[in-house]
Amino acid sequence: MQEITSKELELISDALTAEGLICKKARAYSNTLTDTALAQCMTKIADEHEQRYNALLNIIGG
Repeated sequence: MQEITSKELELISDALTAEGLICKKARAYSNTLTDTALAQCMTKIADEHEQRYNALLNIIGG
């Protein structure tokens, strides 16, 4: 596997921060919404961002 540059690592770190924050907020919203359809939508969004977060972690070997 090709070595990751420091700039690439910085960008991945920024993306991890963003994906983690979006995931946490979407999960929080899904738990507080009273509209079931909206809550399910937020859960789906949280799941998608969690998958992206995990994919980024795999890139850096975490």
